[in-house]
Amino acid sequence: MSATTATPGTEPGAIDLGSTTPVPMSRLAAVELRKALDTRAGRWFAVAILGLVLAVEVIYAFAAPDDALDFEDFLGVAGGVLGYFMPILVIMLVTSEASQRNGLVTFTLEPRRPRVVVAKFLAGFALAIAVMVLASLIAVLGTFVGIAAGASPEWSVDGNILFNGFVLANVVGVLIGFAIATLLMNTPAAIVGYFAYSLILPIAVGILGSLSSGFADVAPWIEFNTAQVPLFTGDYTPTGEEWAQIAVSGTIWLVIPLVLGIARLLRIEFK
Repeated sequence: MSATTATPGTEPGAIDLGSTTPVPMSRLAAVELRKALDTRAGRWFAVAILGLVLAVEVIYAFAAPDDALDFEDFLGVAGGVLGYFMPILVIMLVTSEASQRNGLVTFTLEPRRPRVVVAKFLAGFALAIAVMVLASLIAVLGTFVGIAAGASPEWSVDGNILFNGFVLANVVGVLIGFAIATLLMNTPAAIVGYFAYSLILPIAVGILGSLSSGFADVAPWIEFNTAQVPLFTGDYTPTGEEWAQIAVSGTIWLVIPLVLGIARLLRIEFK
């Protein structure tokens, strides 16, 4: 029988991890992406979003007038549906550590929490991009349904509508969902918070703005949805003042919650 010799410079019984290769970020992101779709809730919710896009596209193809059945119109419809529901996928991804009680395992296997946060961020955006690409293909299918209904659509797409109205709008929604999820770290609360931000808050601001012209002037400075309107309508080119409103309201509703949320995620105690 031979005795085990300790590695020079280490105490007997200690494990030397100095030469251990760290887990690459690509693998961490791939794991987080797989976790988002491994559960029945995550997988079927992603399928349900795409199914809802398809259903709305088919209804729109038969309900809209012939001059509103261009590919650009169907892409806008797809983007509108994604804007309300795709951030929930990111919320479920971020809050999985608390809702599924696997945070202790995650941060034991990778104790450097900032790397896990970055991996979740990358996985969330990869998932969002994949869903947007599939939704664009469904918009193509919707355009063909419009042709079958008797329309003669145009296939060209205005660059502003493609970037601002489809890509940028959904990216902002994903960022807001990520910020709310890190801040609350509870799936039901984060989903309710996102719908309150995206649905209830704009309605309330619109009502108050119609009642008070003074509040209508102040609203773009304090409400992010209102401030973003010049990005998605008109000539898609905000003025200097409108950019300032986007920056101020974006700091209030995106930057501050994101910073506080990440700080909370880095310090929260998982059990």
